[in-house]
Amino acid sequence: MLIACLDLEGVLFPEVWINVAKKTGIEELKLTTRDISDYDELMGIRLKIIAEKKLTLRDIQYTIDTMDPLPGAVEFLDWLRETCQVIILSDTFEAFARPIMRKLKMPAVFCHSLGVDENNVVNSYQLRIDDAKTKAIDAFRSLNFNTLAVGDSFNDLGMLQRADHGIFFQPPAEIAAKYNDIPVAQNYEVLKSMITDLVKNY
Repeated sequence: MLIACLDLEGVLFPEVWINVAKKTGIEELKLTTRDISDYDELMGIRLKIIAEKKLTLRDIQYTIDTMDPLPGAVEFLDWLRETCQVIILSDTFEAFARPIMRKLKMPAVFCHSLGVDENNVVNSYQLRIDDAKTKAIDAFRSLNFNTLAVGDSFNDLGMLQRADHGIFFQPPAEIAAKYNDIPVAQNYEVLKSMITDLVKNY
């Protein structure tokens, strides 16, 4: 059986932090894993900015409430769930993921958690486990699943390289060029075609 493990932001949903930056005018929050591959470093920068600006969890959730899935994402996900088992593997946080999953018709999601202070200001984060995406792929393979991983950025490389099949979806050109052994889909129709060819073998 094939199980598809998808990244969330950049594959199905816009980048939350970029949209928070646009809403708040805090330019430094536009940095993502496409810019900084070290997730701890990236979150350290974000937490420092949040503390300085006293940005609350509700401020971020309000931004998410105004966002929609990427065009065609819901239809693609509907098709994929008819085709194989699907899990979202994301470095987002439960407090962000809940409203996003409602917009995507509630797929299963594995992600992390945030801490907030008495004023609802985000002040910490807790990873479910280090390198969670790669370890999830390893766990599924240990259960005798054939695995497909789809991602767009540096923090997806582990799962893309460890899965039986890894596919980049609309990655930055420099990432695609550096890891040119991983096939690239630039839209959902191409991605569907690539997955259809894989499913024929299972």
